Amino acid sequence: MAQGLRALYYGSALYHLRLLGRAPRELGLRLEPWPGDPLNGEALLAGEFRHQHETVRAPSPPWRATASEEWLASLHSFSWLADLAAVGSDLAWQTARNWTADWLIHFDIYDRLAWRADVVGERLFTWLEYFDKLGDEPELQQALLVSLGRQTRHLAKVALREEPGLKRLAALRGLIAALAAQMQERPLNRVLQQFAKEIETQILPDGGHAARNPEAQLTALRYLVDARAALTASHNEIHGAIQQAIDRAAPMLRFFRHGDGQFSLFNGSNENDGALIDRVLMRADAKGRPPATAPHTGYERLRAGHSLVLFDCGKPPPPGFDSDAHAGALAFEISYGRERLIVNCGAYRGPSAEWRGATRATAAHSTLIVGDTSSAEIRADGSFGEGPTEVTSMRAEDAGAQWVAASHDGYKKNFGLTHARQLFLSADGEDLRGEDRLTGRAGQGFAIRFHLHPDVQASLAQDGNAVLLRLPSGIGWRLRMQGAVLSVAESIYVGAGTMKKTRQVVLDGHVGTTGAIVKWALRREAKKPSENTEPMLSDDI
Repeated sequence: MAQGLRALYYGSALYHLRLLGRAPRELGLRLEPWPGDPLNGEALLAGEFRHQHETVRAPSPPWRATASEEWLASLHSFSWLADLAAVGSDLAWQTARNWTADWLIHFDIYDRLAWRADVVGERLFTWLEYFDKLGDEPELQQALLVSLGRQTRHLAKVALREEPGLKRLAALRGLIAALAAQMQERPLNRVLQQFAKEIETQILPDGGHAARNPEAQLTALRYLVDARAALTASHNEIHGAIQQAIDRAAPMLRFFRHGDGQFSLFNGSNENDGALIDRVLMRADAKGRPPATAPHTGYERLRAGHSLVLFDCGKPPPPGFDSDAHAGALAFEISYGRERLIVNCGAYRGPSAEWRGATRATAAHSTLIVGDTSSAEIRADGSFGEGPTEVTSMRAEDAGAQWVAASHDGYKKNFGLTHARQLFLSADGEDLRGEDRLTGRAGQGFAIRFHLHPDVQASLAQDGNAVLLRLPSGIGWRLRMQGAVLSVAESIYVGAGTMKKTRQVVLDGHVGTTGAIVKWALRREAKKPSENTEPMLSDDI
């Protein structure tokens, strides 16, 4: 009700009058734009507007198209300006000016979506990045300056009303840049204090983002870098909280990268663009190496030889940060050099609510599932309900070998069971051993799933008691187990952005009166004389 009343007020003539004020005569900063995608830019010029898996064809921006709210939010945020700028032609820039002028005609007064706090923050920052090119025509430049002033005044009133998480960071980052550009020192100082409080909430002591999502980590770091860049460009002092957060968050961004330079697939993340990750880290200019353990974010990183294992040992994200989270308690991924071996399925980004729910479920992760029931409840609104409340982990290292033990109680309420998983990686990185243990009430069936990357070939061996996994390079790994029944089944992989068929190894078992213990080992096959393994990507990138 409160939101509805505010929307009515913001759309009123009275509120419109309250936003009137002196327009800035000039801007006190110039920002270095983030590069866009020229292929997307050419598609825009051909009348194809894309966002994630949604595409709308129109001769000009379809501001009120029948599309998802986030698709429309992306359109109103002007994120497409970077793609037109990447084309760089006179036609691209004139198109950008025409579309901007069209937006000012139709949306320079309050609109519920177009003036949502995070959308305004994104739009103002983008306008500032490309202001010199957009404002090449005097009439459009003046209209932009007037609108920038009005939207800044609105954003100052509503930024902290944005929902927790990245949207609030987006709103505050845009407000910082807009106030710095207009040389409004006192309001800027107040907003910097608010930004510092938000950083304390969202960036954990170990540098991870509260959403526990590698892509959220990337976006949060980018917003921090952008806020710092705006302060630097406007000759304002860098707030200490911003620099400290950058110094913590950059190593954690490296933490989540596999050997191919792209992300592991946890809590709503897909692989993402390795080049973009590189650019964000370069602008962050923070040299810290990825930690082995991230106790506040809830992950462990085991690295030896060419092998990298990432292990989710944390609780679900807190309310407000769980809208994209996955029920993947104690899931792990492993890559060897630049090749992924065992993965999670990734995050579906298309229009199907059914597929989105399926990829968030425990069964879409390389972990144990009891009674075909996820370890955490995912409500209809996307937030988490019942789930693990007690998650423990401990780590030990000896002569290069690494061992992590973790447990969670996500199955205690429904099934009276606790799941514990141990992982051991040898010093040469060529032997990964695991143990999954269920303790508590007898009678339930369970499955341990190992989802394979689509490039991995799987074949049963040893009369069906083992599986031979072959990487594209020809390197082989043998998965053996005891305490369950092994099979190979179909699976899907959406980590690269499109849905692909793949395979999964499944270990089925039953909880007895003494619980259940399944031991498994993933060992590299003997090297061939001609074998050439590609080294893992450096952690310095």
